[in-house]
Amino acid sequence: MQIADKYNPQETEQKWYDFWLENKFFHSTPDNRPPYTIVIPPPNVTGILHMGHMLNNTIQDVLVRRARMQGFNACWVPGTDHASIATEAKVVAKLKAEGINKKDITREEFLKHAWEWTDKYGGTILEQLKKLGCSCDWDRTRFTMEDNLSKSVIKVFVDLYNKGLIYRGYKVVNWDPEAKTNISDEEVIFKEQNGKLFYLKYKIEGSEDFLTVATTRPETIFGDVAVCVNPNDERYTHLKGKNVIVPIVNRVIPIIEDDYVDIEFGTGALKITPAHDINDYEIGQRHHLPIIDSMDDDAVLNEHGLHYQGMGRFTVRKEIVKELEQNDLLLKAEDYVNKVGTSERTGAVIEPKISVQWFLKMSEIAKPALDVVMDDTIKFHPEKFKNTYRHWMENVHDWNISRQLWWGQQIPAYYFGDGENDFVVAETIEDAVKLAQEKTSNFQLQASDLKQDADALDTWFSSWLWPISVFEGILEPDNQEINYYYPTSDLVTGPDIIFFWVARMIMAGLEYRKDVPFKNVYFTGIVRDKQRRKMSKSLGNSPDPIELIEKYGADGVRVGILLSSAAGNDLLFDEDLMLQGRNFATKIWNAYKLIQGWKRDENIKAKESDIQTINWFGEQLNKTITEIEDQFSKFRISDALHLVYKLIWDDFCSWYLEAVKPNFGEAISEEVYQKTIAYFEELMKLLHPFMPFLSEELWQHISERSISEALVIAQQKKSESFNEEVIKDFDFAKEVISGVRNYRQSKGISPRETTEVFTNITTINNAGVVKKLANISEINFNQKTDKPSFTFLVGANEFSIPLSENLDLAEEKAKTEEEIKYLKGFLISVDKKLSNEKFVANAKPEVVEVERKKQKDAQDKIALLEEKLKSL
Repeated sequence: MQIADKYNPQETEQKWYDFWLENKFFHSTPDNRPPYTIVIPPPNVTGILHMGHMLNNTIQDVLVRRARMQGFNACWVPGTDHASIATEAKVVAKLKAEGINKKDITREEFLKHAWEWTDKYGGTILEQLKKLGCSCDWDRTRFTMEDNLSKSVIKVFVDLYNKGLIYRGYKVVNWDPEAKTNISDEEVIFKEQNGKLFYLKYKIEGSEDFLTVATTRPETIFGDVAVCVNPNDERYTHLKGKNVIVPIVNRVIPIIEDDYVDIEFGTGALKITPAHDINDYEIGQRHHLPIIDSMDDDAVLNEHGLHYQGMGRFTVRKEIVKELEQNDLLLKAEDYVNKVGTSERTGAVIEPKISVQWFLKMSEIAKPALDVVMDDTIKFHPEKFKNTYRHWMENVHDWNISRQLWWGQQIPAYYFGDGENDFVVAETIEDAVKLAQEKTSNFQLQASDLKQDADALDTWFSSWLWPISVFEGILEPDNQEINYYYPTSDLVTGPDIIFFWVARMIMAGLEYRKDVPFKNVYFTGIVRDKQRRKMSKSLGNSPDPIELIEKYGADGVRVGILLSSAAGNDLLFDEDLMLQGRNFATKIWNAYKLIQGWKRDENIKAKESDIQTINWFGEQLNKTITEIEDQFSKFRISDALHLVYKLIWDDFCSWYLEAVKPNFGEAISEEVYQKTIAYFEELMKLLHPFMPFLSEELWQHISERSISEALVIAQQKKSESFNEEVIKDFDFAKEVISGVRNYRQSKGISPRETTEVFTNITTINNAGVVKKLANISEINFNQKTDKPSFTFLVGANEFSIPLSENLDLAEEKAKTEEEIKYLKGFLISVDKKLSNEKFVANAKPEVVEVERKKQKDAQDKIALLEEKLKSL
C-alpha cells in the first residue's frame, strides 16, 4: 500500500504503542537468554515530566530497545518514589485548602488522605513516559510505599540495628521549619545572601568592660551558654577563667578556650549556642556545656526567648537589633555576605536544631562501596565523577535516617518507658511485645503498653534498596528473579544524586547481595537553557515536554534531545534540535516513499554502477555498525546517534539512492530494488532504539509481518569485517563527483548539461557511479585537453573539464589570474615560516608537517591554474 505523502506522528505513535503493549513486547520473565536489566530512577510520585526526565528516560529506552534487538532478555523496571517531604507538603496544602489542619487529625486519617492523593495523581509521570515511547515492563511497576517494599525497608532497618549499625542519638540536625522535619546534609543547598555581621557587647561580670562578639544571628543569644576564644589569642589572656553576661538575657556564662576558634574572623570571640549550631554543639560536648533550645519546630522563639516568645526568628532579628542599640549593647553592624543553608525541597532557611534522631553508621559500609568504584568493578561514565564520589565517600558522615513526617515507612522502634534505652526494635508489634517482655522481665506487657516511634524513615532509605527490592530480593533473598536479574546492567541517572542514591545503592547491594547493584553508571548532564540556566518551573524557562511531543512527534523530540547530550556534559536545550529531529523523520519517510514509487522489472539486469554502489554501501554499513558498537561500549549515545544519522542522511539518501535510482520514466532492476529494501530494513533496525515509532511504522509498511516479526523484537545485524579499500575507492569517487558538481555550480551551468572529463590517472574503480552522478559523457583516462578547462585535484590526481561554450572566457581568465595572485601571496607567507630555522627547530613535528602540506598544495594548485591560464 502506498504510504501517505507526509509522516503523521499523532496517528502513528498511539497505534504502535498500543500494539507493543497488547503483545507484551516489553514484558520480561527469566529464561535462557542473557538478561539486560535497568531499574528506572523512580521519579517522585508528585512529579510531572520535565526536560531532565526526558533526557534520562530517552537514554534508558535507547539502551533497553537496543539490548532487546541484540538477543538480550531486556527488563526495564518502572516505578515511583513516595517522596516523603514533597508528597506530605502537597497533602498538607490540600487539607489546608479544605480547612483541615494536620495537627487536628490522627496519623491514620492523614495517611488515608495521602493514599487518596497518591492514587489520584501518582501515576501521571508514568503515563507521560509512555508518550515518549518508553518500553518499560509496566507489569512490574513498583512504588516505594507498597506493602512488600515497605516490609523490605523495615526488615533492613531491624537487621542493621541488630548489627549495631543503626543507633539513636542526640545531635544537631538541619531543621526545615516549613516541612517540619530534619533533612540530611545532602539536602541542604547553600545560597549566598546579603546580611549583617553584628558586633555585640558581652559585659565582663563585675566590671564595666565588655567582650565584643560578632554574630550574623543575634536572635539566637537566648541559647548562649559560653563565649569561646582561642587559647593562643593573646588579646584575651587576661580574661581566662572569667564570666560574661549575655546581652538582654542577663545570663552569666563562662569564657572558655578552644582551638576551633578562628583568631582572624570577627573579633576572635565566638558565642557558643549548642542547640542552634553544629560546631557550637561539638564545642559544648567537649566542654560539658548545657544546651538551651530557644526555638520550636516553626522556628518561633519559645519561653527561653523571654519577651520575644511567640515571634518568628527573622522578626526577632530585626526587633532585637533595635533593643540592643537602645541599651548600648550593639557596637556596630557591617554588611556581610554569607552562605545560608536552605532546604532543597521547600527553599526554607535551615535552622540548626538539637534533636533526638536515628542514624546509620556509614564508615563501615562506605569503604567497600568506595573500592568497587575505584577499581572499576562499577564503571562511571564519564570517569571524572569517580573523583567526586571518592571525595564524598572518604569524608562521609553518619546518615540521619529519621524524618518528622507521617508519609513514609514508620520507624519500627517501640517504647515501653521514658528512659533513654526503654525501647525495642522489631519488624512487627508482636515481635516488639516479646522483646520488650524479655528486656523488662515483665511478661504482663501488652501491645497497648508500647508506643511506636512517630518518625518516618528518610525516603532514600527505601530507594537505596530499589535494585534489590523490586525483585523481592530482601524478603526472598534466593528467589528466581533476583538471582536472574541482579546485578542489573546499567544505571542512568543525574550526577546530583550520586550521594543520595548511587552511593547508597552500592552500599546496600554489597551489604545484602554481596555484589554490586549495577555494572555501569551513566551520568547525564543537566538540561539548561541558552543562558546556561538550569531549567525549572520557577524560572519559567522549561518547555512542557508533552507539548514538544505534540509539536514535533516523540521521535523528533528524542533525536533532538540526544543530538546534543554528550555524557556528563550539560545539555543546552535548543528547540531547533527538535525541528532537526522532525526533519530527519521527514527525510526517512520521503526516502521510503521514493523507493516505493519506483517501477520494477525482473527482466532488467543491474547496471555496473548499481553493483558498485551496492557493494560500497554493504561495506559502509558494516563499518558504521562497528563504530556504533564502539560508541555504545563507551556510553557515547549521542555519538552513536550521529553515526546512524550520517549513515541514513548522507550515505543512504544522498549517495546510495541517488546512485541506484532509475532515470525518469525507466524501471529499476528487481535485484537492485530488493537489495535496497534489505538495506533500508537494516537501517530501520539501527534507527529503532532512537526513533521507535517511525521505524516500526515503515517496517510494517515494507511487507506483511506477523506479530513475531515486529521491528521492536527484530534482531540487529551484528558487526562484521569490512573492506576499507572499497570504502576508500567510493570516497574517491564521491570527491570526483563533488568536484564536477562544484564546477557546474560555480559557473552557473545546468546539472543536465553533460560534460567530459580528462584525468592523469589510468582508471577509477567506481567509474560507472561517477559518470551517472556527475552526468559525464566520457572519462578520458591518462589524457590532457588543450581546450580551456576547469581543473581540480583529488589528492594528487588532476581532473580537467573543458569549459562550456556558454562561458565568458575573458571573465574566466580574470578570475583565474586573481586566484593565482592570492595563492602566490599565501605561498610567500608559508615559505617564510618554513625558512625560519627557529620555527622548524622548535615547533612540533606535526605542526611543521601541516605547513609543508600547505606549501605543496599551494604549489600544485598554482601549477594547475597556470596551465589553465595558458589554455585560456
